[in-house]
Order: sequence, then C-alpha cells, then structure tokens
Amino acid sequence: MTTTVATPPVAPHQPPRGRTRQKHQRHTANRGYVFIAPFLACFVLLFLLPLGYAGYLSLFKDQLVGGTAFVGLDNYVKALQDEQLVDGVLRVAVFFLVQVPVMLLVALVAALAIDSGVLRAARLFRLGVFLPYAVPSVVATLMWGYLYGPDFGPLAQLGDRLGFTAPDLLGDTLVLPAVGNIVTWEFAGYNMIILYAALRTIPADRYEAASIDGAGALRVAWHIKIPALRPALLLCLIFSVIGSFQLFAEPDLIQRLAPNVITSSYTPNLYAYSLAFTSQQVNYAAAVSFLLGLVILVVSYAVLFLTSRSSRR
Repeated sequence: MTTTVATPPVAPHQPPRGRTRQKHQRHTANRGYVFIAPFLACFVLLFLLPLGYAGYLSLFKDQLVGGTAFVGLDNYVKALQDEQLVDGVLRVAVFFLVQVPVMLLVALVAALAIDSGVLRAARLFRLGVFLPYAVPSVVATLMWGYLYGPDFGPLAQLGDRLGFTAPDLLGDTLVLPAVGNIVTWEFAGYNMIILYAALRTIPADRYEAASIDGAGALRVAWHIKIPALRPALLLCLIFSVIGSFQLFAEPDLIQRLAPNVITSSYTPNLYAYSLAFTSQQVNYAAAVSFLLGLVILVVSYAVLFLTSRSSRR
C-alpha cells in the first residue's frame, strides 16, 4: 500500500505591495537614469554649457578703452539693424522657398518609383540617388565647383569648342541656384530613404481595396501613398528648415572660386563665423548666432502650425 503526499499548490507571483512596491518602482526608475546618464552628460557638456556661455558672451562687448564691458541687449539691437545680417537671412529664405520644394519633389518621385515595384534595378537606382549623401559636403562642393569653373570647368571648355559663351554659374545671378543644386543632390537621397521607409509601413489592405475598385498606379500614389506620407514629409520639411538657415559649407568653399560674389556675409552662418574668427568680434557673433537660432525656431513653428492647420481642414 503506497501513500501519496499532496504537494501544496504554488502561489502565483504577486506584485509587490505597499513599501515594497514603492522601493521596486524607485529602483526601476533609478535604473533608467543610469542608462540615459551618458546622453545627459554629453548633452549638458556639449550643448547646454556652450549655449549658456555663448549667451553670456552676447551680453558683453570688448572696448579699446575699459576692456570688456557689460552692454546688455545692445548687441542684439545692433544685429537687428545690421543690413548684412538682414540681407543674408532674406537670401537664405529665398533659397529655402525655392530649393526645398525641388529637393522634396525629387525625393518623393524617387521614393514612389522605388516603391512602385515596376522599376528595373530598383536597388541600383536607390543606391545611386542615396550615394551623393554619403559623400562629404566638402568633397561634393569641390567636385561641383570644378564643374562650375568659368575657366577650367568642362561646361566652359565645351562652350569654347562649340563657339558659344557658357553661362557663368558662379556669377552674381546664378551662384545661388548653383549652390541650391549642390544641396539638392546632397540631401535628396537622405529624404528619399525617409519617405521610402514611410511607404513600407502602409497596410497592404489599402492597396487590395484600391485594386478591387480598379484604381491605377497614379491614383494609388495620389490618393493612398502621398496622403500617408504627410508626417514623413513634415519631418523632412523641418529638417530642411534647419539645414537651409544653417547653410555654411557650400558657400564657404564656393567663395574661393567667386570671392567677389560670395562675401563673408552671404549667409547668416558664414557671417557669424567671419565675425568670430576673422574680425575677432566674438560677443557680437554670439548675438548673431542666437538671433539665427530664434529665426529657425520661429520658421519651424510656423511650418508646424500651417501644416497642422491644413491637415485639420
């Protein structure tokens, strides 16, 4: 005769209660702070402290008599009345209004072509559009500057051989579109990847419903794909606002080829750099930089406000 001993049932795991639960939550929160501590340290040391120091410098002015003196907001008042800074901001605004729509249109068409599934060698095409973004902006500008050269460039040489005068792409009229062309091909591939990734997230049942209704590829792209890309397009637009008003590397390098056209105040970023490192006006350059950041903030907010308002309608 054998006897069986009944094992007591194992109680299910109960979440901690009372003080134990509070300790558990505190321990979990502290663990999260440990993971984000490296980022916070870098953010404070490399962004907040330099930003605060620049704001501190913008409130002072170096004088020949008396040394450094506190001037309050005089540097900002001077910057608002500076014609060179105002002209640079307006020039960059025109650049943004023309170049960004063209760049986003190129990126959108490329993303739709890759996602259509009918494009031959789609991977090669995607790599070809994205490749200019992988090239550093300095190298890309030097390459385009060689093509633009009025004396040694291939366009000028072709004009000489065929007996006509090639347009001066580094002249006063065409230099801004020439810079815009460089920036367009630099960042069209980057925006194309963002838009293509957004296209891949569209549910397949929408395409099935459209095919049942007899919609063609153009109607699917116009009524399904492009409306679904609005958040991604908005993200690309915000990035383009920041990048346009921070335009620096391309005009700084082209300035070597066209010093009479691109001056030290051609863009606000180039002007702030020239003030700080050429004219040694560090305090005034800090004020110009803060005003440029304010312009970027206002334009970005205006873009967000207008797009959200149109989407509500």
